[in-house]
Amino acid sequence: MLVLKQQLKEARIPQAVVARAVAVSEATLAQIVNHNEWPRTSPEEVRQRLALYLESKGIDTAKSFDAAQGAVTPRTAGTTDKTNLSEEENMLLKKQVLFPATKKAFGLFRDPFADEAMQGADDVFTTPDIRYVREALFQTARHGGFLAVIGESGAGKSTLRRDLIERVNRENAPVIVIEPYIIAMEDNDVKGKTLKAAAIAEAIISTIAPLESIKRSQDARFRQLHRVLKDSSQAGFSHVLVIEEAHSLPIPTLKHLKRFFELESGFKKLLSIVLIGQPELADKLSERNMEVREVVQRCEVVELLPLDNSLEEFLTFKLQRAGKQLADIMDASAVEAIRARLSNLGSSRKSMVSLLYPLAVSNLVIAAMNLAAEIGVPQVNADVVKGV
Repeated sequence: MLVLKQQLKEARIPQAVVARAVAVSEATLAQIVNHNEWPRTSPEEVRQRLALYLESKGIDTAKSFDAAQGAVTPRTAGTTDKTNLSEEENMLLKKQVLFPATKKAFGLFRDPFADEAMQGADDVFTTPDIRYVREALFQTARHGGFLAVIGESGAGKSTLRRDLIERVNRENAPVIVIEPYIIAMEDNDVKGKTLKAAAIAEAIISTIAPLESIKRSQDARFRQLHRVLKDSSQAGFSHVLVIEEAHSLPIPTLKHLKRFFELESGFKKLLSIVLIGQPELADKLSERNMEVREVVQRCEVVELLPLDNSLEEFLTFKLQRAGKQLADIMDASAVEAIRARLSNLGSSRKSMVSLLYPLAVSNLVIAAMNLAAEIGVPQVNADVVKGV
């Protein structure tokens, strides 16, 4: 750490103001004042611009770039540095891509966080909660049931759906997975197109008996549906209807799903149902929603939780799959900065909303790695994360 940090504090000049004045990023300036690490590109030019700015503010630069003696007095617990408030403000990033120069800087040959990194079941990060949801999906598909998987955007719902299908294929399980097309699906016909019971019936018939022509009348179509399910069941197959974006299902269709679920041959249920959706689905399946009470009574709801207690394990797992250790890429301060960045404290500082879901974490890490490579920092640290 440089004497400069103490000088700026005493002069009450925010680092963000200095960074703009000398035309560097806030993260670059943080690396200079906190770690005495200068950018690889034109470090002397940056030093000169910084010295000129300091002198214009009446600061003696004779010792500005010397190492500070002793530790800076820590802030009192519970206080907040207003100049850094915006840096710590919770913010989700759009889709990030690891730059080729970043891969080269960190010795990576592929992006550990990209969708393409998911090549099989071994690439799926699990916690006890995720393992439960993962197994619940398979058991529902294999042996029957009505399951709703709920999670925020980026929580890993689609990953678990893909994992279910991959496991069915890998284990050669006698399960037929039925996935109606959901493109442009909405919960009303004003915003888009609703998924109706007739379309679900067509998807089931087309998947199980693709050579059959679908009957035109509604009564004949549903009789056909029941028949193909029974014939397939007698041949030894189980059937699971998987509907993604299920939070966009209209209430009438949710109610009709109960009737699909009740299709049977003797005591055997012919169709399992898995709904996958965002938290709005939980509202629709609430016990207080009397319109769907018969569905709620039959449906198990499981939630994908954020990575609050597994953040470091998630990062370690992802990087190890790419042949790197966590310490090769980031230090402990970076992990805690990621946790702080994606945790939203309420005004009471007691109600915390965590956004530590795989997609949000991955995007933040990629952006931090790109920034670290750009400013020449060999390891992502807290200052880099805050500078994103």
